[in-house]
Amino acid sequence: MTPVTPEAATGLIADVYGQAATDFGLARMPVLMTLSPVPDLLAATWALLRESLVAGPASRTGREVVALGVSLANRCPYCVAAHTTLLHATGDHRLAEEIARGGTPADPGHAALLGWATATRTPATASRAPGAARAPVPPFPVEHTAEYVGTALAFHFVNRVASALLTDSMLPGRLQDSRLVRSLGGRVLARTVRVRRAAGESLPLLAEPAATPEPAWAGGTPVGTAFAALREAAGAGRALLGERARATVVETVGEWDGEHPAMGGGWLDGPSADLPGADRPGARLALLAALAPYRVTDADVAAWRAGHPDDADLVRLVAYGAIIAVEGVEASIRRDLPAPAGEGSRRGEPSAP
Repeated sequence: MTPVTPEAATGLIADVYGQAATDFGLARMPVLMTLSPVPDLLAATWALLRESLVAGPASRTGREVVALGVSLANRCPYCVAAHTTLLHATGDHRLAEEIARGGTPADPGHAALLGWATATRTPATASRAPGAARAPVPPFPVEHTAEYVGTALAFHFVNRVASALLTDSMLPGRLQDSRLVRSLGGRVLARTVRVRRAAGESLPLLAEPAATPEPAWAGGTPVGTAFAALREAAGAGRALLGERARATVVETVGEWDGEHPAMGGGWLDGPSADLPGADRPGARLALLAALAPYRVTDADVAAWRAGHPDDADLVRLVAYGAIIAVEGVEASIRRDLPAPAGEGSRRGEPSAP
């Protein structure tokens, strides 16, 4: 795949890259570059990422804990390394390394956020099963629901795209595994990360309002607009699959219990067995993107590219698989959110950075 580089970017792609460089502090974000063959998908992904994680009044440290917890649950080494570094950038160096090595934060608020974020991997269908553990009560103020839920959903999507289409190494020789390198990287990004960004500035990058409604949990904030745009842009990839293949993907992901599939490809054989041969590569790749994106191989991609050589089609299909999984996660989170309470009701805001 040949992504558009910042140097070669024009139009919408250049606008997204420019805003990401200003607000995120990185001139080159590999995940965004990977999405560049589909500009509307790129813009929607950035909008959700920015409006949930970067903008708004909620604690940036708390939201980075959520991003890191989701990335750990989804086994996305690239995102784990990136958000450990960004936690260092907030100034919470001990917290960053405690989570990175699998520990529990000393601060009860941060520990609760990490537990909640990790539990969001289990979709609503699984958590309704008899005896299944329920996700913990969301440990953040009601008025910050949009930012925290948006961050969790953004990373359930980004993790899948990154795992399917990127390698797990941010830096040559896996330097990101060094605590010193992560700490130094955080210090470089600290000034940018600690600036509070105004909400809504990414929305002009979206071509037009999404046809699907914004989620109620977003409370009319820009996070809801961005989520609806991403759901629509990623969902457009359904057109790349035949009707039976689409139904197979939706049904299989709908039955997912949140567990990581068994090693090997046997779990894929059943769902694709009855599909016509030409439909199997696309269905398999979409299912991998949804449930085990870190197991996408060159052979899986080559089988799909045999009939769809364009980079844009590869990105659209991976995004489609990812958003089907995200919709299941969103349904589970939505079900477990309590009804809006009064302005003074709080549920354990984590310690400020």
